[in-house]
Order: sequence, then structure tokens, then C-alpha cells
Amino acid sequence: MPLFLPGKQAAVATTVPSINPHRAEREDISMNMQARDFIAVDRWRGKAFLGEWSATDGGVMDISDPATRAVLGSVGIADPKDIARAAREARQAQPAWALRLPQERAAILNKAADLLEQNGEELIGWIMRESGSIQPKAAIEIEHGAGFVRHAAAIAMEPNGILLPSMEPGRSNTAKRVPHGVVGVISPFNFPLVLSIRAIAAALAVGNAVVHKPDPRTAVSGGIIIARIFEDAGLPKGVLQVVPGGAAAGEAMCADPNIAMISFTGSAEGGSKVGEVAGRHLKKVQLELGGKNSLIVLDDADVDVAASNAAWGAFLHQGQICMSTGLVLAHANIAEALATKVADKARHLPAGDPSSGQVALGPIISDAQVAKIQAIVDDAVAKGARLLAGGNHDGRYYQATVLAGVKPGMRAFEEEIFGPVACLVSFTSDDEAVELANRSDYGLAAGVISGSIARARAVGDRLAVGQLHINDQTVNGGPFAPFGGRGRSGNGSRISGPAIWEEFTQWVWTSEKPQATPYPF
Repeated sequence: MPLFLPGKQAAVATTVPSINPHRAEREDISMNMQARDFIAVDRWRGKAFLGEWSATDGGVMDISDPATRAVLGSVGIADPKDIARAAREARQAQPAWALRLPQERAAILNKAADLLEQNGEELIGWIMRESGSIQPKAAIEIEHGAGFVRHAAAIAMEPNGILLPSMEPGRSNTAKRVPHGVVGVISPFNFPLVLSIRAIAAALAVGNAVVHKPDPRTAVSGGIIIARIFEDAGLPKGVLQVVPGGAAAGEAMCADPNIAMISFTGSAEGGSKVGEVAGRHLKKVQLELGGKNSLIVLDDADVDVAASNAAWGAFLHQGQICMSTGLVLAHANIAEALATKVADKARHLPAGDPSSGQVALGPIISDAQVAKIQAIVDDAVAKGARLLAGGNHDGRYYQATVLAGVKPGMRAFEEEIFGPVACLVSFTSDDEAVELANRSDYGLAAGVISGSIARARAVGDRLAVGQLHINDQTVNGGPFAPFGGRGRSGNGSRISGPAIWEEFTQWVWTSEKPQATPYPF
């Protein structure tokens, strides 16, 4: 996940492709989206990237704007036969890629990052239209996507072995990290570029080939953009395969004998299935799943600053972030004041079509997700929570919503909502705050805000999470940090930063004697 900085200016200016929401004809929209030609629709219409742009046996699927429902284009969809082909070709291409000098791999990665940045204006428009992102969020995907690729390039240049202690005279022992072979990457819709490229670049940097299955709803932002930058950067044919697809394609990846590892980002339910199938086939699995992340606001905190943090963490990208602030735990002495301030902020965050440039919240990804959000809000109100702001929607535009008096037993307390809902919970002691936060089956991120660093640290050190932010909200990340969680938030694995070598390679121990010697037998 990218690190969002309040007030940060987008690194790349953009002109959003103009699409009339009342005209969904594919050709008209394609012309608009091809105002610049790096992602020219004609190159990939109805195709996937199987080492080159090709038709798939799985057929073709339209991709559409969740705000206007306008058709943006069509992509080839992978079925299990396509996955088998992609995995086979990736495995054939991988040994030569692994033998490339580290500086050669790094040069290709850095070129890909250059292309991402150079074409940012065009690509931001695609991310906005396909994923329902407002412009600053889409721009950050470009900036941080390039950052993940450049960090992976730097990792490629690091030492990959160590000298071990001698275990007998005359024998030397070394251990080095070697690639798994082919890594299967499965990514979600919400941050389609960043959550795809962080794993793809890491796997490529240390010598793996990659078969990538982006969410088909964001096949361009999460797949075609990445295929294009590596295609033009000179990545050898076959090393990267990009095959959008559904559950059947994902299951085929988890079972394919040519794929050695699966890196999955998505829901806990999806991750559980991935872990089960991949485990049966003895694959390494890296799972980065959801979260019910707590922001604890102690009674010595600045309430205005805390309200800003809570609103940012709960409402950014319509709450469709695994690190979104799922619970705002506020000390009873300040809970009412904090709830009032967060509600006031919510009422000033309009939801609508991001291309208008006049909204803070874009669309929810699907009608089914809107229905789930509404059901959770209605359940909380029925069980005694107070609705201070929002609580309704216009189609896929869900209002920024504030619920006060949320308690255990309500769905709003227990479940990851994946919508713009701030759930405020009151506590009376630091111990109670810790107990409430640790009730969750998830364990991704937490934040603690206090006027005392020592007190915040003391609370934070007791939280069962994979990432802790003192005097900050829960939506943080970046290429240098080992990102992941525990419990239903993942399998304890990490991605990015120093975790690249740990996750995307394995040890080989080599012992060496000057010459062979006889044994007693």
C-alpha cells in the first residue's frame, strides 16, 4: 500500500479522459482513452499478455467505469488452459533471466519505472476511470508504483549469499539465495497498480519469472499498464505473463506444477482458499489480506488533529483499503467531541464521479459491495449505534458515514466494511483500549495518538498487528517497509523492503572440498 501524505501534491499533473456517461459505446470511449498511445486500446483489445499480446481460450470481458458504467475496453480472460500455457512459457524463460547479471535486471526495472513516470498523465486517467479513484490517489499510485520498482532494482544489486562457519577441516560452506522459479501474483481492484507491481517487481528483481492475474475489473490498471512498461523496458519475452481472470484461473495458478510460489493480495476468504489449494501442492504462499484496523485516541490527544487522522484513515478511497481505519477507539473523556468533529468532516466530503474534479469520494466498486456496506450500517443502528452523518447512497456513491456508540456484537465492530464508514467506540482506560483492539481476528495495522510518545508506545507495543503507527492513522506503507499482518490479515509473511529476499528466494547451502575423499563404505 502506498503512503498517503495529507496535502502532498500529485507528482504528475493529469487531464482526465473525457467520457460522456450517457454514451457507453466501446469505440467512442476507446478513442477518448487513446488521446495518448502508450496504452493504445488497439494493441490489447480482447487479448492478454502471454509473453506477447494474444487471444485467450477463456474469452473476452468488457471492463467498465464503476462511476458511469461506461465500457472502457475489453480484455482477454484466462481459463485454466491459458494459465497452463502462461506458466509453462514463464518456466521456460526463467532460467535465462536468472542468469542475467544483477545490473542487467536492475537496468530493465529502472527503465520500467522511468516509463511509468513518463506516461503518468495518460495512466492516471485509466486508474481513475477503471478503479473509481480520485485524481490525487491515482497519481500516488504512479509515484509509489515507480518507487516499488526502483527499490526492487536496488535489491537486485545486493549480496545474495553468506559464508558459513566451517564444520570440518578442509570443507568450505556457503549459503546463497536463489529464485523460486515462477511466481504467481494475484492482485485486487482497490489499488490495482501498486498492489500488483510491488510483488511483480520484487519477484523479477531476484530472478523469478511471473504469471500475474489481476482482478479483471481493473485489468488495465493492474495488468496492462505493467505489461506495457516491461515490454518497452526490454524484459525478455516470456518472463512476465499477464492474464486477467476469475476464481477458476486463480485456482489453476495455485495448482499448476510450473508455478512455485503464490503471492496473493485480497480478502481473508480468498486468501484462505489460495492457502488451501496451494498448500496441497506444496507451494510457498505469501498472503496479504484484509484488516479491521484500530486507531486508538488517548485522552491527552489533540482532538482536532485526531479527528483529521480518523477521517483520513476511514474515508480515503471510499474506505476501500485493507489498512483503512475500521475502528476509532476514543477515550470516554473525548469520545463525544471527537465523534462530532469527525461527523462534521464527513458532511463536507462529497461523493461522485472522480472525473468531475469536485468530489472527495468516488464510487464503490460494485452494487453488491454497496449493499454490504448498507447492511452493516443498518445493523449497527438497529443495535443502538448513533448515525451522526451519512448512512445512505446514491447508486454506487456512498456517503461518508459516522457511527458513534459502536460496540462488540455489531457487524460494524466485527467486520471489515470496505466502505467509507467511521465506527467510533468508547473506552475508559488504556488497558480497555488494548483489549478492544485485540478482539479482532485481523491483525494488520493500528495507530495510537497521544500527547505522550511514551504512553502511545506502551499501548502500541501490546497490539497484535503487523504494522504500528505512533501518532498517525492506519493507512501507511511504502517500498522500504516489510508489509503484512497476522491472523486473518495474512500468514505472517511480508512483502517489500528487506522481506523481498526472504519471500521471493530460497536458500541453497553449498559445501566444497578441494577434492573428493573416500568414506568407510
